[in-house]
Amino acid sequence: MTHTIPDVNTVALAVTDGMLHFELSVAYEVFGSAPAGVAGPWYDLVVCGPDTVRAGRFGLEPDHGLDRLPSADTVIVPGWADIDEEPPADLVDAVRAAHEAGARVASLCTGAFVLAAAGLLDGLRATTHWAHTRVLATRYPRVTVDPDVLYVDNGSVLTSAGKAAAMDLCLHLVRLDHGSSTTNAVARRLVVPPHRDGGQAQFVTTPVPAPDNHPLAELFPWVLERLDQPLTVEDLARRARVSSRTLGRHFRSVTGTTPLQWLLTQRIRHAQELLETTDDSVDTIAAATGMGTATTLRRHFNRTVGVPPDTYRRTFRSRARSDHDDSEQYPS
Repeated sequence: MTHTIPDVNTVALAVTDGMLHFELSVAYEVFGSAPAGVAGPWYDLVVCGPDTVRAGRFGLEPDHGLDRLPSADTVIVPGWADIDEEPPADLVDAVRAAHEAGARVASLCTGAFVLAAAGLLDGLRATTHWAHTRVLATRYPRVTVDPDVLYVDNGSVLTSAGKAAAMDLCLHLVRLDHGSSTTNAVARRLVVPPHRDGGQAQFVTTPVPAPDNHPLAELFPWVLERLDQPLTVEDLARRARVSSRTLGRHFRSVTGTTPLQWLLTQRIRHAQELLETTDDSVDTIAAATGMGTATTLRRHFNRTVGVPPDTYRRTFRSRARSDHDDSEQYPS
């Protein structure tokens, strides 16, 4: 569904007890007031929820009830604190009704669990905080969960990863509605980077799921020792002694993604480690990670991480030097 931006976009924050206050405040800061010098109307921000809402140690008094959501142009669902609890039915119903009425609906962090419970993510690609992607994929198998991106834009339904990625998605919405110049002004006011592409990685170091009692426990170490080889799905299925189709189901259950996407992620992460810890050339790293050529590595690395390998190396070397200088200046 294509979302048409009205002249004045009403943004409704859907809140209830148990929301994460960081993501809520991020959305309020971005949409609550226009940056200086912006011509034309800004967002009409309303907070919708039942009576007084507790967000951590903070109390919040909504402007309207949840029944106001269907009349909003954009609905933002902040992070949900306890993913082991089912989100309130009235919140789920109101978010679903808003989408059916034509609203653009976006979740921040674990707010994706609310969207999934409403059925808005069925058949779509989505993300959430990397620590909860496996739970989201297991609980809602009709959702294609991508654990390695900052946010996913499906048009009328959008989801972000955790914490700082909530800011990225909010700025992405401003960019869609008002253009890059206005978004840059918002970012300057908030002192944040104006643009990080949604496909950029969440920068997490979790190449293998922690539990060892899943069907792929023996396969993962075998693959990680052979990242320099041109492995295929058939190779992995043969090693796991299952069919390619069964392997795909196991990967979806354990990692929330496909065998080839998981394998590519491991190759990229190994490349990141080599760029950080060695002086090997990009050609050498391409061979060591099974990418074949520097051109192939650069293409996949840029698409996944958001910057070319050489830039990544310079950035992390510079950061490492800065951390070293700080440790010498302020010894523990």
